Amino acid sequence: MNRTTFEVGTFEVNCSILSENGKAIVVDPGADATHIRAELKKQELDLAAVLLTHAHFDHICAIPELQRVYPDLPVFISDADAKIISHPFNQFPPDYPLVTGIKNVKTAKDLGSFLTSIGWTATVEVIDTPGHTPGGVCYLFKTGDGKPDTLFSGDTLFCCSVGRTDFPGGDMATLQESLEKLKVLPKDTVVVPGHGIETTIARELASNPFLQ
Repeated sequence: MNRTTFEVGTFEVNCSILSENGKAIVVDPGADATHIRAELKKQELDLAAVLLTHAHFDHICAIPELQRVYPDLPVFISDADAKIISHPFNQFPPDYPLVTGIKNVKTAKDLGSFLTSIGWTATVEVIDTPGHTPGGVCYLFKTGDGKPDTLFSGDTLFCCSVGRTDFPGGDMATLQESLEKLKVLPKDTVVVPGHGIETTIARELASNPFLQ
């Protein structure tokens, strides 16, 4: 599995393009659909799906444009967060338009079988990590080639910090329970957060006060 990660949008969301055998998946396309499409073209990739760690607007804004170009593009997200994608409280700051028109929404629980259907050898574990939002998830990708696993942690876990819980649907106690699930992952797991620099589980266990 190949990975290209870059920042998109005003809120500098880490958007990742994952690919195998010419089939690509985009994680958290928060903005800059033109940039995403250009990168897909550069790598000669066919976009097969979108994965969302959660439904907040800064992680989803490029989806309507991507689905205009790829009309059958599936969007994988937890069942809980699928309910809030177009909810009015997801429109913040107020001067940002509410993201509407996202279609072909699929449950994140079916992601593993989808990867098999498009010929990927990498596998994925979908870890429920509510707290930042009611239905936040982390995606743990395993390639089976001896390389460390890769965790896309969204806004659950950052380098030396965690996501906010003061937005609607957030809850610090719930987030803390979710972090317990991440603490037991292999220490060499590479963590690609929703914002900021990449890290590892080992580094967070050593330096993140929320994982102590």
